[in-house]
Amino acid sequence: MTVITHNQKRSRLAEMMDRPGGISVGVALAQARTNLDALQDQARDIIARNIAALLARPDPDLIEPLRLDAAYSASSQIIDAASPFSMDDLCTAAKGLCDLLDAAPRQGGFDWRIATVHAQAMKVLLSLPPEEQAARTAILTNLHEVLRRKLPAADQSAG
Repeated sequence: MTVITHNQKRSRLAEMMDRPGGISVGVALAQARTNLDALQDQARDIIARNIAALLARPDPDLIEPLRLDAAYSASSQIIDAASPFSMDDLCTAAKGLCDLLDAAPRQGGFDWRIATVHAQAMKVLLSLPPEEQAARTAILTNLHEVLRRKLPAADQSAG
C-alpha cells in the first residue's frame, strides 16, 4: 500500500496575515500593487524588445519553421509581460499574431507582412497613452479584420 503525504506550504503573505497583529488583506493588496507597479517599466522594456524582434530583418539562413517559432515566442512573451499590467489591447494583438503563426504552413508560404503589421500595431499600442481608447479600439478592430480574413474560424471564436 502506497501512502501519499501532502505537506501544504504556506506563503509568506498567509503567514503575515495569520500572525497576531499581522497585516490586513487591504494592506497586503496595496503592497502587492506597489511591488507590481515597480515592475511595469521592466515589462514595457520586454514588450519593446519583443516587438523589435518581430520587426527585425530575418536571418536569411533561418528555416521557416524556426522563424515561425521565434515569432511565436516573441509574441507570447509580449502577452506574458503585458498581462499583469492590464495591457489587454497588447495581449489581444499578440494573441491574434500567435493564432496566425500557429495556423501558418510549416513548409513555407506564410505572409510575413501580417507579422509586421501586427508588430507595428503593437508598437503603436505600447506608445499610446491609456486615455486614447478610440485609437486603441480602431487598431484592434483592424487587426481583427486581418484575423477574420486569414483565419475564417476566428470570426466565430471572437464573437
